[in-house]
Amino acid sequence: QVQLVESGGGLVQAGGSLRLSCAASGNIDSIPTMGWYRQAPGKGREFVATVDRDGIINYSNSVKGRFTVSRDNAKNAVSLQMSSLKPEDTAVYYCNAEILTTSSFWIVDYWGQGTQVTVSS
Repeated sequence: QVQLVESGGGLVQAGGSLRLSCAASGNIDSIPTMGWYRQAPGKGREFVATVDRDGIINYSNSVKGRFTVSRDNAKNAVSLQMSSLKPEDTAVYYCNAEILTTSSFWIVDYWGQGTQVTVSS
């Protein structure tokens, strides 16, 4: 069984910073990609950032230059440092990982429980 456990998030004023962290545990063989998505009230889930195990990173245009994603392969962990936060960044943030387990031939998408980020104006 695989779990993704998130931490961080909270309430911050516009222009402030927050850091989200996520760690995967369980019968993991490899994790090709880890990243973050978010879902604002009344909207669908949207891509924020991903990093693969070779360190190749992608950001959505809306966060590029403000957010930094990083990964610790040894700990099966990914973090998201968010700076210059705006009210429109308010959302539930979800950690995502594509994981190959030791008991499967298939790569499966796993999700964290979500953590609320609220940016006040």
